[in-house]
Amino acid sequence: MWQREGGRRAVGARLVRLLLALAAVAAESAAGIPRRYTPDWPSLDSRPLPGWFDEAKFGVFVHWGVFSVPAWGSEWFWWHWQGERLPQYQRFMRDNYPPGFSYADFGPQFTARFFDPDRWADLFLAAGAKYVVLTTKHHEGFTNWPSPVSWNWNSKDVGPHRDLVGELGAAVRKRNIRYGLYHSLLEWFHPLYLLDKKNGFKTQHFVSAKTMPELYDLVNSYKPDLIWSDGEWECPDTYWNSTSFLSWLYNDSPVKDEVVVNDRWGQNCSCHHGGYYNCQDKYSPHSLPDHKWEMCTSVDRMSWGYRRDMTMSAIASEFEIISELVQTVSLGGNYLLNIGPTKDGLIVPIFQERLLAVGSWLQVNGEAIYASRPWREQYEKNTTSVWYTSKESAVYAIFLHWPDNGVLVLTYPITSSTTKVTMLGIEGELKWTTEYSVGLLISLPQLPPSALPVKFAWTVKLTDVK
Repeated sequence: MWQREGGRRAVGARLVRLLLALAAVAAESAAGIPRRYTPDWPSLDSRPLPGWFDEAKFGVFVHWGVFSVPAWGSEWFWWHWQGERLPQYQRFMRDNYPPGFSYADFGPQFTARFFDPDRWADLFLAAGAKYVVLTTKHHEGFTNWPSPVSWNWNSKDVGPHRDLVGELGAAVRKRNIRYGLYHSLLEWFHPLYLLDKKNGFKTQHFVSAKTMPELYDLVNSYKPDLIWSDGEWECPDTYWNSTSFLSWLYNDSPVKDEVVVNDRWGQNCSCHHGGYYNCQDKYSPHSLPDHKWEMCTSVDRMSWGYRRDMTMSAIASEFEIISELVQTVSLGGNYLLNIGPTKDGLIVPIFQERLLAVGSWLQVNGEAIYASRPWREQYEKNTTSVWYTSKESAVYAIFLHWPDNGVLVLTYPITSSTTKVTMLGIEGELKWTTEYSVGLLISLPQLPPSALPVKFAWTVKLTDVK
């Protein structure tokens, strides 16, 4: 009973703090005072999410680093090899590298020799991506920019001898694509992090010397539109000084008005605190959440980084990817699709092909995706897999499978005498009728498959419906 009452008091206190923060926002807004965010979650969580992110809907994630050199298993190669000491990784190293070969020895082999940022950016533009998120530093600690606190373990000192973060940023922004930076808070084997861990995270040597200097440097140097934080799970946000950083980011940084962040800022922050919610990798809710969210997933279902042992059975199909995109947007989310370049800086053809397939589909159906909003119903509960989006006075019904009889049945839209039905990519109106107890029946175009605008996931546009 005491625990239950204590829980109620804690929830009540949180609610009071949130209401006070919202009241302060309203008072400052009414007085015309620029909003200042204090380093606590009620204040930080009250910040409105910049509108560009919700309108973007689709982005490309890029996992690239020293892990792209062994390119085997996954981007967690170092941890699996020397943290967990998994037998298959031990055997891989014995079979392919000389005795005494260290993970640091992979660094010079991360050459990025064929990295052409403009070619990458052209691909992302053709894919229809509105934002790109690049790994600046994964859990291995290697930085893809000349970090002043990562001596001899960064892309300027070792390997490419280039500022990869800066070069890609310049290329994507020339194409009016937003630029996001992934950054891992932790580093598996950094001595200062291991010291803090040994001290039960009561000390913050690693945060003071490494994590925070890098985050401030990334923001000031590259002015990202998005910070995709990760590597938070071992420690509370108080260890990471997350709220102090975010209050500076929102109040005084050069990107304070436009920057967007995710929710990985400490233990128990995911799905609770931050800007938009990732919740977990490949998160996909079954109903409409009440907070902006993003599904991040990878073309290679088994890894985020490039791996030489990749097989076609692990590659998501065009249909799977576009179906996920449609479902995600219908439920109010953004879809962040990952590819992993090689150590040379090449994006292999199968990844290019999948990205270009999304772009081709969006060229026809983008009207139903970009800047859309969830409709009052998100999907039809029948076998045709119909997902709804809306924009202004239009409702879009995206159906993943073509009905056998050529008639699309929609149970939720309420028609009027001025209702019009069209299909994106096809000229002219479609014939429709309503039938009591069945709903809206739409006669689809009688065309051979080759004449249809896309191979699957077609969009019917409805105007003047409720």
